[in-house]
Amino acid sequence: MKKLGKMLMVLTFAGALLAGCGSNNAAPAQPEQQGNAQNTGSSVSGEPVTAVGSTALQPLVEQAAKDFMAKNQGAQIQVQGGGSGTGLSQVASGAATIGNSDIFAEEKQGIPANELVDHKVAVVGMAAVVSPKVTVDNLTKQQLIDIFTGKITNWKEVGGPDLKVTLVNRPKSSGTRATFHKFALDGHDEAEGITEDSSGTVRKIVAETPGAIGYLALSYIDNSVKALKLDGVEATAENITTNKYPVWAYEHMYTKGEPTGTAKAFLDFILSDEVQKKTVKDLGFLPITDMKMERDAQGNVTQK
Repeated sequence: MKKLGKMLMVLTFAGALLAGCGSNNAAPAQPEQQGNAQNTGSSVSGEPVTAVGSTALQPLVEQAAKDFMAKNQGAQIQVQGGGSGTGLSQVASGAATIGNSDIFAEEKQGIPANELVDHKVAVVGMAAVVSPKVTVDNLTKQQLIDIFTGKITNWKEVGGPDLKVTLVNRPKSSGTRATFHKFALDGHDEAEGITEDSSGTVRKIVAETPGAIGYLALSYIDNSVKALKLDGVEATAENITTNKYPVWAYEHMYTKGEPTGTAKAFLDFILSDEVQKKTVKDLGFLPITDMKMERDAQGNVTQK
C-alpha cells in the first residue's frame, strides 16, 4: 500500500510538471495571435501601396500613412508628390496604387475617368499668399485677376507699398493651380512668372521674396506668409463649408477599380473618425462631413 501511494504521488507530480511545461509553451502564442489580428487584420499584406500626386494633400496622406503603419505591422505605404496630374496619370496607367488629386479626374484631359474610383477624403481651401513685406491683406477678385494676368505690376496700384509684383505659379499639372485658376481667377490665364513644382517651395519663395504673390492650400500656410482675403472674405473653415469663400477643392484619392487589400484598409482608415475628426482638422483640412454645400466636376454648387 505504501508503494502504491508513493507511485500515485510521483505520477501526480509528473502530470503537474507536464501541464506546467505545456502552458509555458502555449502562452507566448496567444498574445502574438491576438496582436496580429488587431494590428494587421486579414486584409493587410506586405505588398507596398504607392500613393502619388497632389502636394496639397501630401501632408495628410503622409501622416495617415505613418499612423496606419504603426497600427498594422507589415503594411507599407509609400507617399510621393508630383502634382494632381501626375497622380491621375500614374493611377490610370497602373504605375501607382492611389492617385492623389485636388481635381476631379473628369477635369484632366487624357484621363480615363470611367476606369477610376473616386474616394473623397477631405476638403481644402486655397488662398493667395504674399510676402510679409506686402501690407495689403485684401483684394477684390478683379484686382487678383489683374495681378495674375500681369495688368497690375506694382503693389502701390492696390494700396500697398512701392514694390514690384513677383508672380509665383504652380505648373499646369498642379491641381492647386487648376482650382485657383478656375475659382479665384475665373479662368483667366496667368502671366509668366516663377513656376515651382511643390507647394513647400512656393511658400519658401513667397516668404523670402519682397513683393511676391502665389497661392497655397491652407494646409501649407504658416506664419512665414500672409493669406489674403478675397472680396473681404477670409478663407476660414466656416466660410468654405458654406461656399461663401469659393476657392476650395475636394481632396480625392483615386484607385483603378475598387480597392482591395491594404489599399482598401488604408482608405477606410483615412475615412474613419480617428483621422477625420483629428488629423484632418489638425493639418488644416476640412472633413467631408462638415461641408454644407457640394460641388460637381463642372463646378456646379448645390446645397447638401
